Amino acid sequence: MMIKISKVSILLLIIYFFKILSISAKDIPIGHLVDFTGPTSSVGKPFGQGFIDAIKYINKNGGIKGNKIKVDTVDYSYKAPRAVATYKRWKSRLKVIAVIGWGTADTEALMGTIARDKVPFYSGSYAGQLTDPTGTAPNSFKAAPYNFFYGPSYSDACRGLLTWALKDWKTKNKTEKPKYVHMGDNHPYPNAPKKACQDYAEELGFEVLSVINYTLAPGDFTAQCLTLKQVEANYAYLANSSNSTTSLLKACNTVGVKTQFMTNVWGVDEPVIKASGKAADGVVFAVRTNSVWGNKNKGMDLIREVSGVSGKKNKYRSVHYISAVCTMFYIAEAMELAMSNDDFSGEGIKKAMYEKENWTPKGLDGVCLPSTWKEDDHRGLMDVPIYKVKVNGNTEKITVEELMNKKIIELVKVDQVTLPRRPEWRGY
Repeated sequence: MMIKISKVSILLLIIYFFKILSISAKDIPIGHLVDFTGPTSSVGKPFGQGFIDAIKYINKNGGIKGNKIKVDTVDYSYKAPRAVATYKRWKSRLKVIAVIGWGTADTEALMGTIARDKVPFYSGSYAGQLTDPTGTAPNSFKAAPYNFFYGPSYSDACRGLLTWALKDWKTKNKTEKPKYVHMGDNHPYPNAPKKACQDYAEELGFEVLSVINYTLAPGDFTAQCLTLKQVEANYAYLANSSNSTTSLLKACNTVGVKTQFMTNVWGVDEPVIKASGKAADGVVFAVRTNSVWGNKNKGMDLIREVSGVSGKKNKYRSVHYISAVCTMFYIAEAMELAMSNDDFSGEGIKKAMYEKENWTPKGLDGVCLPSTWKEDDHRGLMDVPIYKVKVNGNTEKITVEELMNKKIIELVKVDQVTLPRRPEWRGY
C-alpha cells in the first residue's frame, strides 16, 4: 500500500527540518554587563564570575539542548550611558536573545527598550520597581514585563530585616519605640527601597529618622557616624554596596556607635568582613540563597563543580557568586523550556519563566530557594534569609578562605522571614 504525500506536506516537512536545523546549528547569543572596575566592583566581580563559570559549565555539559551559549561580557564600570550603548550594539549586531544586567540605574534606563524588543533582562539590581510587569500596581514605577531577578527585592529584603529587627527589639524588653534610619548615597540603587522600607518601619511601630547620606565610593564617614550617635538610632539600614561599608563600619566603631547595622544583599560580604575586622561583628544582612559556602548538600556539590571551571572546586566563593550561579541556572532552564515549546525567542523565554511554581533549578536543591514568577507579578521570592556576622579574632594577614575555614569569620543564619505577597508591594 502506497501513502501519497502532497507537495504542501513535503514543503512543510522541509521547512520544519530547516527550522530545527537552524536552532541546533546556531549559538545562543546573550549579553552580560559587569562592573569589574567601577564603584560596585567589589561585589560585581564575584557576581560576574559566577555567571561566567556557570555558562562555561552549562556549555561543557550539553549546553541548551545541544546549543552553546555565546556570551559577550562587557565591563561598563557602572556607567548607565555605557550600558545603554552596549545594549544597542548587542541588539543590532549580535541579535541577543537575553541579557544579564547589573545596576539599578542602567536597568531602569533600559526597561522600556527591552520591553519593546522583547528581550528578557536578568539584572543584578533587585529594585522593587522591576517587579510589576503590568504597571498597574498602586505604587508601581512603570511596567517591567521583561525584567527578572532571582532573590527578594531590595524593598522586600529590607522589610524582612525590619521584621527581624522588631523581634530583636522585643527580646531587649524595651518599652520605647525603636528608632530606624536609612543610610546610603543619593542614587537610584540605594534609593530603590528607601520609601518602601520607611513606610513598613512606620507600620511596624518604628520611629523613622531622617536619612543619613554617605557615598558609594569609600571615604571618611566620621561625620555620618557622629550624627548616627547623636540621634541614637537603634537600627540602621545600609543601602550602599560593600565598597563603602568598610569605611563606614570602621569610622562608626572608632567613635563608639552602638547602632545595630543591617545591610542589603550587596552591603556586606566576606572580603568586607575581613577588611573591617571587629567593626563588622554583629552586622545583620539579607542573603538570597538557602546555603552559603561551607554548607554541605547536593546543591552545594554542584556549586563546587561550577567553581572548578575557573579555579579549585573547593576555592572559597562568596554569597554573590552562589547567587549568580542560581540565576544562570534559572535562565538556562527557561531557555530549555522555550525550546521544548518550539518558541525559542525572547518572548518564549519570558513565557517559560511562568511555567513552574516553587521552582528550583535541577541539581541546586538546598541552595536556590524555590521561586515563582507570575505574568502579573515578578516577585520571584518572598523569603528573606537573614544572617549575622561573627568575627572571632584578628582578620589581618590571613586570606578570606582561611578565615572562613578556621571560623574566625562566621556567617550565622538567625532567621528566615517569609513575607506576605501583598498586592500594594508589587512594583514598590
